[in-house]
Amino acid sequence: MALTREERETFLAEPHIAALAVDAEAGRAPLTVPIWYQYEPGGEVWIMTGLDSRKNRLISKAGRFSLMVDRLEPTIRYVSVEGPVVETVTATEEHLREISARYLPAEKVDGYVAFASANHGEQVIVRMRPERWVSSDLGSV
Repeated sequence: MALTREERETFLAEPHIAALAVDAEAGRAPLTVPIWYQYEPGGEVWIMTGLDSRKNRLISKAGRFSLMVDRLEPTIRYVSVEGPVVETVTATEEHLREISARYLPAEKVDGYVAFASANHGEQVIVRMRPERWVSSDLGSV
């Protein structure tokens, strides 16, 4: 069964690891990688990635990307969202702290933020406006 707008937005707002997909170079399949993301119902989705990463270069060229999140319990459910990039800005430590706190236990956030700040290089925030949704709950098959 397809999810209602409220159900799919609520599900996407949960801290799932997303599969990001973006068009790649000619002769290549789309780039598909796991990624942390942030979303609040009714808003834009944002991801953080390296300024010089292949992911960022491909997203900049394509002007859009998609995310897919899923779970297996208590029911098999997924949401896929696709849309245009509406903004790319330099990431701040506040962005890094926010997304880290979404996925990590509170006691791990400071250590991860320090590690990422020292080792990941310049990061950007890429914001996408959800335009197309595909979602379903397959029950407990």
